[in-house]
Amino acid sequence: MPTRRAVRHSFTVIAVTAVLSGTLAGVADATPPGIPSATTAKSELAALTVKADGSQTGYSRDKFPHWIDQGNSCNTREVVLKRDGTNVVTDSGCAATSGKWVSPYDGATWTAASDVDIDHVVPLADAWRTGASSWTTAQRQAYANDLTDPQLIAVTDNVNQEKGDKSPDQWKPPLVGYWCTYAKMWVAVKYKFKLTINSAEKTALTDMLNRC
Repeated sequence: MPTRRAVRHSFTVIAVTAVLSGTLAGVADATPPGIPSATTAKSELAALTVKADGSQTGYSRDKFPHWIDQGNSCNTREVVLKRDGTNVVTDSGCAATSGKWVSPYDGATWTAASDVDIDHVVPLADAWRTGASSWTTAQRQAYANDLTDPQLIAVTDNVNQEKGDKSPDQWKPPLVGYWCTYAKMWVAVKYKFKLTINSAEKTALTDMLNRC
């Protein structure tokens, strides 16, 4: 059995190849609900308030309670793992014991849930800096566990960790072919939750949407 490092290396090669073609053939990427058309995303982007990000002071992930119970013994993470995976098998506690996940950010395929993170497309810290600091805890909890908008997606864990709380002017998915979709998701979330964007962020999003 190949080591995790060897597996990661093999998929790095695949991901680099996929960057050139813009996609990874023969596999189904994770697809959150509510991704708008490019036309709608451009309209929503134009409607967003552009201003400098606010302060990070007071921010804590604990102020965005997650992952909450979603019924049937499943929490939000477990629901997204089942939604975004293929042939996912869970135990009596809803933990995924097997399945396959294809991360659209880098094209890598994983068969262990431990290799997969659930990314907040618009990170919690970014939301805090752009409007969520004034929300109630209940509003932040709803945001952090949103299953109806393109806000949660199953991706390779270390790619998600590399992203951190960066906005699109600071970080983009390794697969250039996914930039259009990523920008559409980002804009949809900011528009839905009335979050602001800064000027560099808007420039990056405009460029990404122009690739659609």
